[in-house]
Amino acid sequence: MFDIACIGILVADVISKPVDSITERGKLRFVDSIKLYNGGCAMSAAIDLAILGSKTAIIGKIGSDGFGGYLKSILEKHAVNTGGLVVSEGTDTSASVVLVDSGGERTFLHCKGANDEFTDIDVDFNIISDSRIVFVAGTMLMNKFDGEPCARVLKKAKEMGRITALDTAWDDSGRWMKVLEPALPYVDYFLPSVEEARELSGETQPSKMADKFFDCGVKHVVIKLGSEGCYCRPEREHQGIFLPTFETKAVDTTGAGDSFCAGFLHGIAIGKSIEEACVIGNAVGSHCVRSVGATTGIKPYSEIERFIRINT
Repeated sequence: MFDIACIGILVADVISKPVDSITERGKLRFVDSIKLYNGGCAMSAAIDLAILGSKTAIIGKIGSDGFGGYLKSILEKHAVNTGGLVVSEGTDTSASVVLVDSGGERTFLHCKGANDEFTDIDVDFNIISDSRIVFVAGTMLMNKFDGEPCARVLKKAKEMGRITALDTAWDDSGRWMKVLEPALPYVDYFLPSVEEARELSGETQPSKMADKFFDCGVKHVVIKLGSEGCYCRPEREHQGIFLPTFETKAVDTTGAGDSFCAGFLHGIAIGKSIEEACVIGNAVGSHCVRSVGATTGIKPYSEIERFIRINT
């Protein structure tokens, strides 16, 4: 039995620095480093959860290329079950080339690849059946899965008696609630960032944002507030509570939202209340931003628990 199954996007990130300008066509320029990292909401959350101690599976799509093989190997290294990964012949694994200048500013070149082809027919419901919690990570970035296909998966998960959770990503196309609304009646824990929640709800105050989401059928709302922590609303009748994050020096915010979700869901999986799970999410997010990379700063839950105890 898995504690959590993560459904969503996987990305290979090739990071090159420093790149302060693009050289002339056909010319060569040296840089200090070119490194390959794992990324993508579902992959980052799955690895974070595994490090924390949750038994985790991942469901998604990769290509039959070097990037796909690399991502699968990293997941297996962290003991994440990859039986739900569909390997697509003739489709590129989703990847980004990240150009970092001397000041730390990042420019991205992104290939949607297999993530853009993933849909509900790719979901292995045997894994859903064997999981206590089903987490969709990367909504708005999966063209063929977002909307009704996602709703069908979550509806079936609820019919199987599973706990469901969903996180969103920024939607450059501006579809927002038109895409998300069909899935919300089947979401137990909704975990958007405050920027995404603002666009989805049309509201500026977290309490009013939460009201909109409750109207759509969500059972519990947690809105991520970045360096300010999170807003937790266990149910409509609850007034809501702001939970500040832990003081830390941020080195790299890549994966911070995914790590919060992982900490939160690990808390739910081990029987913590929603408020306690939010504190765990804040602590895991604080660890994430201390290191370069989406998952490199995450620690086992015993260390996270000790960190919380010392700092509260």
